[in-house]
Amino acid sequence: MSELLVDFITSLDGHASGEGWPGFWGLEGPEYLAWLGEQPEATLLMGANTYRLMSGFGAGEVPDGQDEFRPEEEASVDGLAQASKVVFSSSLEEPLTWANSTLVRDDAVEAVRAMKSSGSGLLSTIGSLSLCRSLLRAGLVDRFRVVMFPVITGATGAERIYDGYPDVALEMIEHRLFDGRIQLVEYKPRVLEHPPLGAPA
Repeated sequence: MSELLVDFITSLDGHASGEGWPGFWGLEGPEYLAWLGEQPEATLLMGANTYRLMSGFGAGEVPDGQDEFRPEEEASVDGLAQASKVVFSSSLEEPLTWANSTLVRDDAVEAVRAMKSSGSGLLSTIGSLSLCRSLLRAGLVDRFRVVMFPVITGATGAERIYDGYPDVALEMIEHRLFDGRIQLVEYKPRVLEHPPLGAPA
């Protein structure tokens, strides 16, 4: 059976991006980039909005406010181009132009449920906040990983990650500090029907 990882990079206040900020908020360091390069191969899952954004970067569109990609951003985009990608959308049309991308029009939750039961590799989300929320609500997420960058984007932050989430209990399974400033936390999530009635034992 495949394992499903929901994977976010965020500001401290839970935004997935910020207007005018570069990729990684401009704070990636050598330890973090080396760790990224060591990650196991995974099939990436995304929705239409993330596909449009990331495939645009793959085609050479530079983020707003920048004249060109920084080397770290370019390497990240190149790596994504090589990965196997599954895109859930009823609005996109085939053929998808970004290399190694497959369009799925079926219900994303049921499609991922089938992928998990029939596969053996790692499935990992990229961006796609509503997709991640739906997969978590359905109880399909095995690991929930967040890499927090040391910025608060109260004025410019976009894409608030946790809005609309259910209550979720998180059992920590890994934590790590990169470059003395970037914090990784990884959990096994459990969706709660109601808040716990008492303190944990």
